[in-house]
Amino acid sequence: MINKKSLWFITLFSLILVLSVYYVTMPNELLLTNGNNYTAQTSKEEEPKEEKAEVTVKEVDALDTLRVEANEEMLKEMEELKVILTNSESTTEEKNNAFEKMKLLNITRGEEEELEKKIQEEFEYKAFVKIDGDQVKVVVNAEKLDAATANKIMRTVQSNYDKKMYITVKHQK
Repeated sequence: MINKKSLWFITLFSLILVLSVYYVTMPNELLLTNGNNYTAQTSKEEEPKEEKAEVTVKEVDALDTLRVEANEEMLKEMEELKVILTNSESTTEEKNNAFEKMKLLNITRGEEEELEKKIQEEFEYKAFVKIDGDQVKVVVNAEKLDAATANKIMRTVQSNYDKKMYITVKHQK
């Protein structure tokens, strides 16, 4: 006697078998065109017209280039730290150090973005900021940057820190 489980199994198996036979016997044109109505009629139609696409190339800003390089460097370092964290052979101390470095990288990136925003608001210059320990490098997007403005930028950056930071300000167009 056939029970319910066997009946369901036979029904589903039959359905799968029918669908697979249908798929195998389907014409190749339907498989190649993803179901589009592609038949012999297309050969009778006229050739498709070539359309020229307009391509606009935007000059990459030097600051964007610096940001991309810094982000790639940070991501590479984060990946290395993640490998240490996920490695089962790493000691607890190594994992703690890697986690602290990841936290420091995130905090540093937040400080950099905050300083960039502050320079943008106060001086109306687009800027790139790179913090490396106690050194802060600021690159400002400007044709010329006088010493007084550079000094003000340095004081603004230093006002965010309690300890003495070594700050350099450059301009680049």
